[in-house]
Amino acid sequence: MSNQDLVLLDQPDATDDVCCPGLLTAPLDEDQAAELAKVFKALGDPVRLRLLSMIASRAGGEVCVCDLTPAFDLSQPTVSHHLKLLRQAGLIDCERRGTWVYYWLVPEMTDRLAAILTRPAGTPALDGTAS
Repeated sequence: MSNQDLVLLDQPDATDDVCCPGLLTAPLDEDQAAELAKVFKALGDPVRLRLLSMIASRAGGEVCVCDLTPAFDLSQPTVSHHLKLLRQAGLIDCERRGTWVYYWLVPEMTDRLAAILTRPAGTPALDGTAS
């Protein structure tokens, strides 16, 4: 599956003023839940979560795989496999430059996840207070 194949939620057209509904505003349909589960599954592994954090926090916005691999007590093919799963989930993208591959965060996906998980303003919190 390529990043282009991943459709997390219906995309609003340019005429829509609102973003996709969050989990707390409307129930997900079966397809939306299945696609969202793939993203959360990719984030559910500590190695992949660390890789995503390392890529996202890198000054300049991108990082070479040669800088990622030494941070783990894993073989290079295993690190590449984890990076592939993050790419398939649409969280990162990459480009080969000579013998090295450079990775960067896909901010649209993390923004989309944040929007889905954000409680709408004025919604009571578990303690009964409103945000």
